[in-house]
Amino acid sequence: MDPSPTSLHLAMAAFFGASLMAISAFFIHKRSVDQILERLIEVRRTVVKYTDDRFIDGEEEFEEIGVDDDDEHDVVHDDDDVVHDDDDGVVDEINEVFDDVEEEGEDYRGKVENFNMNLKKAICYGISSSVPNFGCKGDLFVEDESSSSSLHHLSSSLDKSKLPLLHRFLKNGDGSSLRTSASSDGVDSETVDKNSTENTMPSNGNCKELQDKDIIPVQETKSSADSDAKSTVPKASALPQTQKRRVTACERKAILDLPANVEIDMAPTEAEENDFNTVLPLKAAIPVPLNMEEEEVRRMLRECLKLRESYIYQEQVAPWSKPVDATTTEEKDDPFHFYPVEKTDHDFRMEDGVMHVYASKNDTVELFPVPSATQFFTDIHHVLKVVSTGNVNSACYHRLRFLEEKFRLYLLVNSDREFLAQKSAPHRDFYNIRKVDTHIHHSACMNQKHLLRFIKSKLRKEPDEVVIFRDGKYLTLKEVFESLDLTGYDLNVDLLDVHADKTTFHRFDKFNLKYNPCGQSRLREIFLKQDNLIQGRFLAEVTKEVLSDLEASKYQMAEYRISIYGRKQSEWDQLASWFINNKIYSENAVWLIQLPRLYNVYKGMGIVTSFQNIIDNIFLPLFEVTVDPNSHPQLHVFLMQVVGFDLVDDESKPERRPTKHMPTPSEWTNEFNPAFSYYTYYCYANLFTLNKLREAKGLPTIKLRPHCGEAGDVDHLAAGFLLCHNISHGINLRKSPVLQYLYYLAQIGLAMSPLSNNSLFLDYHRNPFPMYFQRGLNVSLSSDDPLQIHLTKEALIEEYSVAAQVWKFSACNLCEIARNSVYQSGFSHAAKLHWLGDKYFLRGPEGNDIHKTNVPKLRIAFRHETWKEELQYVYNGKARIPEEIDLF
Repeated sequence: MDPSPTSLHLAMAAFFGASLMAISAFFIHKRSVDQILERLIEVRRTVVKYTDDRFIDGEEEFEEIGVDDDDEHDVVHDDDDVVHDDDDGVVDEINEVFDDVEEEGEDYRGKVENFNMNLKKAICYGISSSVPNFGCKGDLFVEDESSSSSLHHLSSSLDKSKLPLLHRFLKNGDGSSLRTSASSDGVDSETVDKNSTENTMPSNGNCKELQDKDIIPVQETKSSADSDAKSTVPKASALPQTQKRRVTACERKAILDLPANVEIDMAPTEAEENDFNTVLPLKAAIPVPLNMEEEEVRRMLRECLKLRESYIYQEQVAPWSKPVDATTTEEKDDPFHFYPVEKTDHDFRMEDGVMHVYASKNDTVELFPVPSATQFFTDIHHVLKVVSTGNVNSACYHRLRFLEEKFRLYLLVNSDREFLAQKSAPHRDFYNIRKVDTHIHHSACMNQKHLLRFIKSKLRKEPDEVVIFRDGKYLTLKEVFESLDLTGYDLNVDLLDVHADKTTFHRFDKFNLKYNPCGQSRLREIFLKQDNLIQGRFLAEVTKEVLSDLEASKYQMAEYRISIYGRKQSEWDQLASWFINNKIYSENAVWLIQLPRLYNVYKGMGIVTSFQNIIDNIFLPLFEVTVDPNSHPQLHVFLMQVVGFDLVDDESKPERRPTKHMPTPSEWTNEFNPAFSYYTYYCYANLFTLNKLREAKGLPTIKLRPHCGEAGDVDHLAAGFLLCHNISHGINLRKSPVLQYLYYLAQIGLAMSPLSNNSLFLDYHRNPFPMYFQRGLNVSLSSDDPLQIHLTKEALIEEYSVAAQVWKFSACNLCEIARNSVYQSGFSHAAKLHWLGDKYFLRGPEGNDIHKTNVPKLRIAFRHETWKEELQYVYNGKARIPEEIDLF
C-alpha cells in the first residue's frame, strides 16, 4: 500500500526539522570551539610578569609568559630584565609594557593574581590532545597540511610558551621528542629543539605534586629564522640531581594518575645522571596501593592464592630434571608388557574417608599428611566470603576489563607483525601443530555416522553373535534387532537419534538418553559398554578405528574419559583387562578415569550402604597396586596410561552447601547425594596421598581434573580453585569476577567445549570463551561428546573452525589455543619436548619455539609480561616469578 499524502508530508517535515537541528548544532559547536581557541591565543599573547614562590631556596624570581605574534623573532633577556631582539620596534614595544606594569603597582598585583588563577586552572585541567595542530613526527598522528593558516600563531605559541607539561611532550623510546605539527606556513617541526618539549606536567588535576622548593624547568627553544638566539632562563641541567629526580617522579605519577602522597621508587640510572631530559619508560602497572581499601582487596587475593598453594599437589622433582629412564623406550616398544616392580613395606589405612600411609605396619607416623576435611570446608568458606565481598568484586572486575582492553590494544598495534612472524616460520601452520582434545568422553568419541556404519557392518558380518542376556534368555545380534522390528537397511542417522537437539537444552537427563542408539538401552550395552556379555569387544573395535583415524591425522591428540562407577572393587581389574586383552594403545591418546557422582542412585538400589563404600571401591585397589604391582599386574600396566581423575554428573542439581563440620563418609548413610565440594575433597585427599606414594616409588602420578563450573553454584569453582589442577568447562566463571581473576592469576587450565554448552546450558553467542581468551585465562578447546554434538569426522577441528568463524579468531589465536591444550594435557615430558620445543618448561618467550608452535614470541612475551604485572599488582611488587612453569 502506498503511503498517504499526509504521511509523506509528515515524514518530509520531520526530515527537514532534523536537518535544521543538526545544522544549528554544528554551528553552535563551531562557535564554541572558536571562542575557546581565541581565548587560548589571547592568554598566550598576554605578556605579564609574575612571581612564583616554588623556586629553590625560597627566592622569588621572575618568569616571562607569552610570545610575540611573529614566530620569526626570539625574545632574549639580560640580567637587568631588558628585552633584546633584532627588531628594535618590537623590543621597544615590549619594554613599554614592562614600564607600564611597574607603574601600575597594586593594579598589577591584581592582574597577577587573576592570571595565576587562570594558570592554575590550566595546570589542573591541562589541554586536550584533541586541540588542533597537535601532532608529532614518526608514527604518531600529524595534522593534515590542509589546516587553516589562521591557526599558525596558535601552533607556534604552544611550542614556545611556558605552558603546563602535556602527555604530548613525552619522548619516544629512541629519545626523539614529540613536536607540534607544522601548519601550512608555520614553524617547521624539524627546527624545534629536542629538549623544548620535555617540560611535562599532569593534565589530571594533581597540581599538588610539586612541593615547596620544586621547580618546573624551562627549556630553550630555537626559531627557524634565528637559530643563534638564546634564552637566559636557567636550564634544567643546572638543577641539583635530587631536584631533577623529584620533578621526574612528579611527572611519572601524573601520567599514571597517582595521587601526590604515593611515593615511587626511582633509583637513579646512568642515563638520568647524564641527561635529565630522558623520560624513563613507564610500567603498565605500578604496584602501589592507592588506599586502604585497595590494599585490603590485594591482601584477600593473596590469601586465596596462598590457600591454593597449600592444597594443590606438586611433584617434588620436575620431569625435565629427572634422569632419562632406560625402561621408557622398552615400554613404548611393548606397552602391554608387565615389568616386575619390587613390593615395598608401606602400610595404608583408611581413616575418616582418607587413606593414611605409613612406612610399615608398626609405624605410627603418617608419611604424607593431608589437610583435614574440617580445614578444607573452613578454607572454602573463607574463599566464598572473599568472592562475595563487594569491593573485591569491583576491583577484580576492573582488572579483568583492563586485561581485556589491553589485549585488544595489543592486537591493534601488533597483529600485522604477528602475521609476518607466522609467515616466516617454515612448514608450520595451524594444521600441522599439535592440538590436544583435552576433554572427550570415550563412549561418545566417534561421530554418529561412524557408529551407524559400525552397527551396520556388525549386523551384516556377525548376525549370529550372542551379545546380550535379556528377559531370561540369550539373544544374538540379529534377534536383538528383530525384537526392535529393525533391519540393517532401515537404519539411518535420524533413526539412530543420538544427536543432541533443542530438546536437550537445560535437560541433562534427556542428553544422557542420547547415549542410547535408537533410544534403546540394550544397544548401548552392546556397542558402548566394556563390561557386557561379549567383554566389550564391539566397543574395543570401534575404539581402535577411532584411534586409527587419530593417528592418521598425526597432529591431533586426545584425552579420553572412561568410567569407574565405584560399585565394586573388581571394576578396576575388569577395565584393565579390557585394555590389555584388546591391546588398546596409541601414542596420540592418554586416558582419564571419570567417576559419575551417583551415590544416591546406588544407595536407592541397595548397592552401597554409605559413601565410604564408594571411596573404598575406588581407592583401595589403587593403593594395593601401587604398594605391590604384582597384586594387580594388568592394572599396573593400565595405570601407566592414566593421567587424570575426573568427576562427572549434572551440576545443575540443587545441593546443600557443606558446613565446616560435615559427617564423615562412613556416617553419610542418608539417601541424598553429597555436594560437589564434598565429593571433590575426598577424591583430592586420597589422590594426594596416592600421588605422594607413587612419586616416591617412581611411578606416574594422576592429576585431579573434574567437570566444574558448567552449571550450578560458584561453590564448585571455589572447590576447583583450591584442589584441582585443571577443570572442564568453567563457563560459570563469568558470574564471579573474583574467581575468574583468581583462575587467571593461578593460570588454572580450562578445557572448554562451546558447542557442547550450546546444546546443554549456554547459547554459543553467549559463551564466555572469547572473553576468557582475551583476558589471558589458560583456555583450550575440546569436543566433549562428538557422538551427540559434532557432524564431521574431525570433531576437534570442527570446534576450532566454528570458533574461528563466529568469534573471528586469527591464525595466531588458534595456534595459541592449541599450544595451551598441549600444556594442559597429561602427555609425557618427552612428547611435549617434541611438540613444543626443548625449552617448553621455561616461562615467557624463552620457552616458546615458533617453529614448533607457530605462535610468535611477541604474543607469548605479551601474555607473560601482562601476567607478571598482575601478580606484582596483587603482591605489591614483591611477587616471586619462577623461571619454570608450575607443575600443577
